[in-house]
Amino acid sequence: MSETNPIRVFVTHAFAESDDYLRIFEFLESVDRFYYLNVSKPENIPTEGGLEAIKDELIQQITASEVVIIVSDVYGQKTDLVNYMMDVAQANDIGMVAVKPFGGLTETAEEVVARVDEHIEWNDRELADAIRRLGRGEDTARWEVVDFPGFDADGETN
Repeated sequence: MSETNPIRVFVTHAFAESDDYLRIFEFLESVDRFYYLNVSKPENIPTEGGLEAIKDELIQQITASEVVIIVSDVYGQKTDLVNYMMDVAQANDIGMVAVKPFGGLTETAEEVVARVDEHIEWNDRELADAIRRLGRGEDTARWEVVDFPGFDADGETN
């Protein structure tokens, strides 16, 4: 992954930018040296053709992606539409990651958790790592460094 070869990301939408949809990109923008291309286009709602045109537009957007991110607020509003998006991703062997509902007041629907490859918290690093793993198969094993005041690598410092 580089600036010249960004990971293509599709975030579920109901042809509108929900709070969680926008929040995903805020989180991704805060990750250093993480390059992605948003292929989800909520503004591209078909004006003619009804449900079939909507499905065709979603197929184009999803098949252009390497990873599909499921956000809970859209699933709660348009369950059938998000299930269709997951069907398209699954049929095209595109990895899916679900992000838990923001704020932790509710849980992700069991139907979503059962279908996705990863189910994560709202955390910029966790989100970027899941996208790297599912989109490019990159190993993202990192260690957290915890700093304890009053201690260093040799023990207690008084």
